[in-house]
Amino acid sequence: MSLYEARNNPSVEGAMGKIAIFLIISLLLWSLGAPTLIKYAKASQITFASDTLSDSNPSDGARHTIKFTNTSAILQNQTVSITFDPSTASFSEVGTVSTSTNFSFVANGTPYSFVATCAGASDTFTVTANNYNTGSNEGVTFENCDTTSIAASSVVVLGIGATSTPVITNPAGTNSYIVSLGGTSGNTGDMRVAILPNVTVTASVDTSFTFTVQGLATSTSFNGVTTTGSSTATALPFSTLVPNVESTLGQTLSVATNAQNGFQVTVQENQPLTSSTGAIIYLFKDGATTTTPTAWTAPSGILDSANTYGHFGVTSDDSDLQADTGDANNDFTSSKYAGNIIFPRTVFAHDGPADGSTQNKGLAHVLYSIEVSPLQAAGNDYTNTLTYVATPTF
Repeated sequence: MSLYEARNNPSVEGAMGKIAIFLIISLLLWSLGAPTLIKYAKASQITFASDTLSDSNPSDGARHTIKFTNTSAILQNQTVSITFDPSTASFSEVGTVSTSTNFSFVANGTPYSFVATCAGASDTFTVTANNYNTGSNEGVTFENCDTTSIAASSVVVLGIGATSTPVITNPAGTNSYIVSLGGTSGNTGDMRVAILPNVTVTASVDTSFTFTVQGLATSTSFNGVTTTGSSTATALPFSTLVPNVESTLGQTLSVATNAQNGFQVTVQENQPLTSSTGAIIYLFKDGATTTTPTAWTAPSGILDSANTYGHFGVTSDDSDLQADTGDANNDFTSSKYAGNIIFPRTVFAHDGPADGSTQNKGLAHVLYSIEVSPLQAAGNDYTNTLTYVATPTF
């Protein structure tokens, strides 16, 4: 078809005219920069976004710590909104949420306070609940009240709820859920949190308890008292006693245990030191079976008072025994002796686990002294039996 024919064909002429008009208008708009006159509503995607839960167990309340870098500035009266699981609204809100110390808003390390209504105060935000327990788009909105905007590329940290006072309750189902950020500031983005049951950790530790008794060599000193002879783990051989001379033997006690509340060691005699003829060396002092430890003294030696002719007592170098047992009668410090071992008498204790070697905690020394007056009945077979009982407290 020739141009002449096209011009004289009405249908073709009309179509070409429309095309020409369109091209002319397009060129005119382009030359005037018309594309720049068109306004686009465009959101800015946040970066480095995360939501850290204080508790991820289903149906538990949890604090949300949301951290992100904003791409758009947050101007005065603009908002940042957090929506929990917008698709199914599986999270729920706890209690009434409003201006509260249970929330926090920090930008580039600067904390903002919360006010009831915006009035242009510096470093302030309001905080409100969205759709409180409506089952749809549950969330929280923060509004910037400050006349100064929060610049783009700021690191923002939002705290929703406190660990002890949560605002948001986790979904009941185990799953991964979206937490969305939006609001009028134009900053947008999605985060995810995983809700899964807590892990229960179980373990067992076998109990251990070892109690050992050892002898002491002669001329060893503990608690200001020096041994006058040697002993073994099973014998205290005092040999021949010299009137008016104190004789002392001792033993080392050690305890190793993992008992949480420690242990106590007691000693008890089965009878007073007694000879085959029935003569007795009574307990310290002068047969009074002294309960409160006191300094050693010689027997009184009062004629016709057999219990004053000689006595036998015990001391311990466990210097914190009183504190560990809570008993004022267990203060053996400064060379003090007791005589009430006709009943179980505590001579060593600790209030926690022991290693078997640390003084006062896993190790102590117990010393026994005898002294007789010239009136003590003769006998070469005075004897008794001492029994130690070590009891752990778990």
